[in-house]
Amino acid sequence: MAAPSDDFNASVIEEFRANGGKVGGMFESMPLLLLHSVGARSGAAHVTPVVYLAEGGNHVVFASKAGAPVNPGWYHNLKADPNVSIEVGADTLDVVAEEATGEERDRLYATQVEQQPQFAEYEQKTDRKIPVMVLKPRG
Repeated sequence: MAAPSDDFNASVIEEFRANGGKVGGMFESMPLLLLHSVGARSGAAHVTPVVYLAEGGNHVVFASKAGAPVNPGWYHNLKADPNVSIEVGADTLDVVAEEATGEERDRLYATQVEQQPQFAEYEQKTDRKIPVMVLKPRG
């Protein structure tokens, strides 16, 4: 039996693909992409809806997991294999993931908080420093 989050993600993915990257509900006013990664431990293919920030031709994603005490699985997958693909709108792009650190990380996170204020709440809910991953075009 699929976990509830798997069912939720499947419905978001289906809606995303049926509507050229647009979804309703809790993601209606947020830029969303589909992140394709390979499980760091399992080797299984994963597709995960992730809110992003467009930044100078890159797509920036935040491993917030809504303020949970641990990083999301996709973060570990990107660290193990940073060469992934994303779906943005109706396009599929090959990208390489690089973790932002220091001032760059803090600047990107602050920009995300300005655009999506709930990210400030996520940061307050957890003791970990939420990782910021920059997805840069490959090729």
